[in-house]
Amino acid sequence: MRIGLMGGTFNPVHLAHLHIAEEAREACALDRVVFIPTGDPPHKPLAGEVPFAQRSRMVALAISGNPFFELSLVEGERAGKSYSIDTIRVFRERFPQDELSFIIGSDSFLEIGQWYRFREIFASCNLIVVERPGKRISDPVEALPVAIRAEFSYTSGARRLDHTAGTSVQFLSGCPLDISSSEIRELAAAGRSIADLVPPQVAAYITEQGIYNTCRSQKRQ
Repeated sequence: MRIGLMGGTFNPVHLAHLHIAEEAREACALDRVVFIPTGDPPHKPLAGEVPFAQRSRMVALAISGNPFFELSLVEGERAGKSYSIDTIRVFRERFPQDELSFIIGSDSFLEIGQWYRFREIFASCNLIVVERPGKRISDPVEALPVAIRAEFSYTSGARRLDHTAGTSVQFLSGCPLDISSSEIRELAAAGRSIADLVPPQVAAYITEQGIYNTCRSQKRQ
């Protein structure tokens, strides 16, 4: 089975996240995509300190209509910082016979050299890199951290990097939805509509729970 792993704070999950996941699933013939909300982000504080339970619930609502999408609470169940390599290892242990692909946007890929033990990520699973607006990767080799470029060979026609460990990095072009979670948080905090940015059930949950009202009150102080 081919399993796609898509991590993120999902604060909140939005339509671009769903588009990226579906594009990766179709292009790479994935059997399912597992959404993995971050427990404790390692690189920066979680905006608004939205609890893991609420972020996970938003993901569950967002993917409820897609039979190929699943939710994993693995990072909320583990203490300490949520490092991608640790999550990948958990899935590798649980599904040793399956082919794992870690799905990220091109914006994240351009910063992967700053990730914890990033070299091990490339050797542990495939990567599927989906282009985000304003973050086009014209030269995949140049986008790699310098320290590991010699470990890859590039097939330009397929837009794929092959690693010496037998894994690969597949580049997919085009996620036209220019949406960010920070934009949604700001709109929600200002009491403005987010209906065209998130699934309707997520918008309703955000309003019902008043999730980003704290941001609004902080701005008024």
